[in-house]
Amino acid sequence: MLGLFVAAVLIVLVPDFRPTTNSPSDDLMTLEQANISSDWAGQVSYAVAVSRAAPSVVNVYTLKGTNNGSPRTSLGSGVIMQSDGVILTNHHVIDGAMKIIVLLYDGREAAASIIGTDPEIDLAVLKINIEGLTPIALGDPDQARIGDVVLAIGNPSGIGQSVTQGIISAKGRTTQQENIFENFIQTDAAINAGSSGGALVDAYGNLLGINTAKLGASGISFAIPVDEAQTVLEDILQHGRVVRGWLGMSANPGFLAESIAKELGVSQTFGISGITNGGPADNSGIRVGDLIVKIDAVPVTDPTASVMQITNVSPGQPVKISVLREDKLLEFTVIAGDRGEALAKGLL
Repeated sequence: MLGLFVAAVLIVLVPDFRPTTNSPSDDLMTLEQANISSDWAGQVSYAVAVSRAAPSVVNVYTLKGTNNGSPRTSLGSGVIMQSDGVILTNHHVIDGAMKIIVLLYDGREAAASIIGTDPEIDLAVLKINIEGLTPIALGDPDQARIGDVVLAIGNPSGIGQSVTQGIISAKGRTTQQENIFENFIQTDAAINAGSSGGALVDAYGNLLGINTAKLGASGISFAIPVDEAQTVLEDILQHGRVVRGWLGMSANPGFLAESIAKELGVSQTFGISGITNGGPADNSGIRVGDLIVKIDAVPVTDPTASVMQITNVSPGQPVKISVLREDKLLEFTVIAGDRGEALAKGLL
């Protein structure tokens, strides 16, 4: 009895000694927190996305020659872009191929012909003659966000179609190689030998990019955005090659005094470091040492964006280039040349 009395006194005088129970409001808060947590949890399974995209991803097998004349086999992946058998893959997958065989998701196979390639962006367009093909649904890389879940579908090491998962780690990425058209989606989804040319899709199975490379053994992989790949595809189907503008000049990031940059409304310039004799820029009057501040009235921001802006110009189209020369702002009209023709002539 004494113990019960002491306990009662403690409960009355010292409220902290009261038994703790969850009130209805506490339970409600816990449920609300759980709902918030579930919003952040994301999907548990991506099986629907895979089932939607996988039938449009193919295995690409090639027979190539070697220096001693003995044939060797190579493998990669590809993506069905049109129901009539048009397939996108990487240029390096089929480069030098004497024979190309495409294995479909359903087990059918067919010989493939090369419609055209674009080594500068590492893409190739193939064609197979087979019915009942399912083209992949296209996504929008511009709307994709860093941190979004992505799935890489391909044929790693020739073991058969496989899927790896990761996130978008970065956009507009370059690998500091010689390819000036690098504008990759970076992901940590594993892209191994044989997966090149395969699909990088979003959590709904929409194509975001064509898998193309990985950076050593670092777990960093890259994909070509599908909008750029689609432009290459359309050019090759229409012209048999990619049509890009060319101005006949090279440039490096330049320094601009803060006061001048503010006055011109720009944050970056590019100094002309080289001009092709008789090329479009040379004919317009642009000189080595000029600082480019605007292209078609658009302030220059970064090398990749400026290069893409120029190459997206059709040959024969005028391009207005604003430059600083000895503290004077000058504007030149450059008639774009054809980059493909310049390459063929050895001007690049």
